[in-house]
Parts: sequence; C-alpha cells; structure tokens
Amino acid sequence: MLIVLLIAVPLLASLLVFLMKGNAARNTALFFSVVEFLLAAGAFMQFRHHSDSALLHFDHSWVAALHIHFSVGLDGLGLLLTLLTGFLVPLIILSSFSTSYKNPQNFYGLILLMQMALVGVFASNDGFLFYVFWELALIPIYFICLIWGGEQRAAITFKFFVYTLFGSLFMLIGFIYLYNHTNVDGHKSWQIADLYNAGRSLNVTQQSAVFWLIFIAFAIKMPIFPFHTWQPDTYVTAPTQGTMLLSGIMLKMGTFGVIKWLLPIVPLGIEQWGSTAVILSVIGIIYASLIALAQKDFKRLIAYSSIAHVGLIAAGIFSGNQQGIQGAVMQMLAHGVNVVGLFFIADIIMRHTGTRDLTKLGGIRSMNGNFAVLFLIILLGSVALPLTNGFVGEFLLINGVFQFSAIAAVFAGLTVILGAVYMLRSYQAIMLGERRDSQMTFGPLASTDKIVLVVICAAVILFGVYPKPLNDIAEEGTRAILSMMK
Repeated sequence: MLIVLLIAVPLLASLLVFLMKGNAARNTALFFSVVEFLLAAGAFMQFRHHSDSALLHFDHSWVAALHIHFSVGLDGLGLLLTLLTGFLVPLIILSSFSTSYKNPQNFYGLILLMQMALVGVFASNDGFLFYVFWELALIPIYFICLIWGGEQRAAITFKFFVYTLFGSLFMLIGFIYLYNHTNVDGHKSWQIADLYNAGRSLNVTQQSAVFWLIFIAFAIKMPIFPFHTWQPDTYVTAPTQGTMLLSGIMLKMGTFGVIKWLLPIVPLGIEQWGSTAVILSVIGIIYASLIALAQKDFKRLIAYSSIAHVGLIAAGIFSGNQQGIQGAVMQMLAHGVNVVGLFFIADIIMRHTGTRDLTKLGGIRSMNGNFAVLFLIILLGSVALPLTNGFVGEFLLINGVFQFSAIAAVFAGLTVILGAVYMLRSYQAIMLGERRDSQMTFGPLASTDKIVLVVICAAVILFGVYPKPLNDIAEEGTRAILSMMK
C-alpha cells in the first residue's frame, strides 16, 4: 500500500537515524527524505491516472470499542500537500549541511518524525486519527525549537506549545461532540464521511458552536489575527530548519484543516460566521504588512510577511467559492516553496555576514552576483510576479474574495502592494548600493546551498509557467468540497 509506505518510511527512518552518529545520521536522513519524495511523486502520478486507486487508501480497525479506524487516504488536497512535504523536507535537510548541530542524530530524527506526522495529518480519514497525528506533529518541532533555538528559546517555545495545545483541546471537544451525534447502524463513528453527516444534521446554533471549537485550533496553527502572537518570536528564535518546517509545511495543517475538516462539516456555521473569519483574515493582512514595513531584522520581516500571505489564503477559503478555495490551495503550495527559500536566504546572509539587520547590510550583489540572481527569483515568486508560482494562487484568491465582497478584496489586495514594497526594499538594502561595513565580506556559496537555492528557483519558475498539473487537481478537489458544502 503506497499510502502506508508514505507514513511508515519517515517513521522507520527516524528510528534508524536516532541510533546513528555525526554525518551518518545527516546523510541517512537525506537519503530517506529523497525516497519519501519519490514515493510522493509516485502517489501523484497514480492519482492523476486513477484518483480512486486502492494504493492510495487503507482502512483497518484500530480501537474497536470506540469504532476508531486507522483510516488513511489521499484526496486531491491531501495529495498536493503530501507532495509539498516530500519536496521540501529533503531541501530542509540539505540546507543544514553548512551548519553544525549538536547531537545531529536527534535533530534529523525529529525532522523525519515530524514528516511522518505531517503526512498522517494530510492523509487521515478518521477524526480521532487526525487528532493524534495533529498532536504528534507538535512534539518534534517543540524539541527542535527548544534544544537548537536561539535566545529565550525556552519561554518562546513554551508559549508556542501552550497556544497550540490549547487550540487542539477545543478541536477535540468539537470532534467528540460530532462523534456523539453520529449514528451508523446503531453505533458511533469517527469516519470523516460520518462526521460530515453528523455536522450537517445539527441546527445553526449547534453548528456555530462546533465552528468556533474547531476554527480556533486551525486559526492558531495558521495563524490568523488575533491568534498570531506566538508566531513572529517562534519563527525568529527557532533554528532555520525549524522555521522552514513551521512556515513551509506546518502552518498548512491549519489551512488544510479548514478546507477538509471545517467547511463540509458545518456549512450553516460557515454561513453564520464566515464573514467574521474573512474580516479577521483581512485585518491580519493589513496589520502584518504594516509591521513588516517597519522591520529591520530580515528574518522577522519574513515572519510577518508570512502572516499576511496566510491571511489572504484564509480569506480566500472563507469566501466559500471555487476561485477562493482553489486559489488558497495553489497559494499554499507556492507559499511553502517561497517562504522556505526566503528563510534559507536569511540564514545564508547571517552565516556570511554575522547580521540580519537591514541597516548594516548592503552591496552583497557586487561580492556574489549569482546569489543576487537566486535571491531575486525567489523574492519575485513571493511578490507574485506573473510567470512565477505565486501569481496563479494570488490571482485566484483576490478574484474569490472579490466575489465575496468587493471591499474585502480591496483591503486584501493590499498584501500584493505592501508585500512588493517591503520585499523589494529589503532586497535593495541587502544586495544593492555600497557596503555599509567595509570589513564585511560575502564569499562563494557552499555547493549544498547552491543546490537548494537552484531547486527552489526552478520550482518558482516551472510552476509559474506551467501550473496545470497542480491546478487541475486543486480544481477537482475544490469542486468536491463545495459539492459537500451544498
């Protein structure tokens, strides 16, 4: 079963890596992450030709007394995010080759363990199993940030952990409520289809309550305003690879959860409170963009830009139409690639110059022209230039939000304008002009750094020029969600 392998390979690989030492742990982790990507690519090809393939579904009774099943399967949305995870994790591991970490076997073992949990989240078709994988994904990143993070990592990581755990408990209460309203041949069920039916059988008041219980967990994970306060400090304090995992993949758990586990379950709740969610998302876009404009630390600037991008994705999802949700899916993929590239660039700048302060940098283009070109390509993807991967999703998102509310679309569109302003200004400060510090040097990039940046740049261009394979699956998955909502 291909879907079982996608979960088992990173789990078994992590256990193997935990037993190794030094470079062997690092190289083994990279090898198995590439194997996982090949399996994900195989699943993608299988889905394109046979979307109902038995290879992509597995169901076995787990806790019979509570009717909990180990039920996993890849629909279009889960497949795209599994492919994104498989694509990014090898790059994240390879990006660490220029940095030395203490106890590397634990560091890389935790990354693979987190990959297993992420794939489990994207593949779960049982509410209780989804919750288990959701919580499992939190444990590795907690230790990655706590052990290898920067200053004040204990307090900042604890805040992140409490925030996320707090939201998860609300989600569990919501799922238990739905479970108790299921009735399949006289017994309860955690199966996603049965939870959908249970949710739709509730009245408006009940659906509204379930909406808020589940929405809070997803809103914290994304995060959207006002549940975002853990994010900037955590992103800045975490080691670069931890920040990449958080921003590139883990926040997609929240947006994925809204589309698959919230919209079809409580359509009346969405009708009642969707406008509130859109307003919160748009406030987050403007708020985060304005704060990003004032940042001097490049890594913190990217953290706030991520809040703005996710705000637009959330607004598109809650607009509740084909373009909005489809654009959100495409933008999730583009944002994952672009934000990982930007955080890696911040790491490279820090390693070469010893600072991320925009007021102390400048003139790097004259010292390394190749780096300037690679940086610019990723930056242009981030600001959604046509023919880059960020354009397709952003165009559909603004279209979808406009169908929902023209006023909301005007304010949501500010993410495009303000994003271009703070990203291009930061590029100008870092790469152009004269060196502000005559002692500063910026040598050639390490070969592994070049490989990571070139692969990301290739993805930015390739899926900007030819997004059709991904877009077709996103469109099909969106139609399925909308039909269930109706």
